[in-house]
Amino acid sequence: MPTLRDSPEERSVDDLLSFGVVNLDKPPGPSAHQVSAWARDRAGVDRAAHAGTLDPKVTGCLPILLGDATRLAQVFLEGTKEYVAVLELHGPAPADLDAVLAEFEGEIYQKPPRKSAVARRLRTREIHDLELLEVSERQALLRIRCESGTYIRKLCHDIGLAAGTGAHMGDLRRTATDPFDDRDLVSTADFTDALVFAEEGDEGPLREVVAPAERALRHLPRLTVAFSAAEQVAEGAPVYAPGVVDADEGVADADEDALVACFTPDDSAVCLGRLVGDPTAESGEAVALERVLV
Repeated sequence: MPTLRDSPEERSVDDLLSFGVVNLDKPPGPSAHQVSAWARDRAGVDRAAHAGTLDPKVTGCLPILLGDATRLAQVFLEGTKEYVAVLELHGPAPADLDAVLAEFEGEIYQKPPRKSAVARRLRTREIHDLELLEVSERQALLRIRCESGTYIRKLCHDIGLAAGTGAHMGDLRRTATDPFDDRDLVSTADFTDALVFAEEGDEGPLREVVAPAERALRHLPRLTVAFSAAEQVAEGAPVYAPGVVDADEGVADADEDALVACFTPDDSAVCLGRLVGDPTAESGEAVALERVLV
């Protein structure tokens, strides 16, 4: 974990690997769990975690949290995911496919498939955007922005029923998981090469592919707390309003009980917690702790 006066930009390579994140481009074949285990062993850290399960055949954005950064895994449970999927229609694409897709935007009901890690109970998920990119005979290329926990395979099946043709999911690639996207993905080969260069004394490539773990918190409302308050948090105390020195606009717009991230003035992560009070007040608790990060 970072120390209280440990700026992310000043960390050693060893510290970076023990509290870092890699925006990995998952290859087809291994499971997400196998990829994170490979990254853990290759980086020489005691643990690693992936940010959202991808099936073995699925490729794309799979952030890997290294070392103590695994304590941040919960931030990916509430973010938005984006995918590009091939919809394999069982008949010619209907002329009104755009209209059919529009019916699936918004809140939908889904029951997890039989082969899933969660209970098969009917639940709701939000489809933020469902865009038809291209159609070729019995194939349609879709871009999907959705709530975390949406089953794209089940979504494709349901779209096929609504289209009157039947359908199943073909190729699938995740292009984003808040706050990461596919603009700066790191291949497994690039990660391996960067580690080799670092072992030989060239740290530059590793610093390009492994980011401080704080990057995984960019999409959360942010509070800056005084070093004295951070010292109290390190001992298990909540964040009290007098210890808050700054709050971004996201905090003002956040609902009560929203997940927020707290930082020191030098941008080092302090904790994750739930907003329980006004951080601009003269007294009282502002954030209830969920994960201490220092």
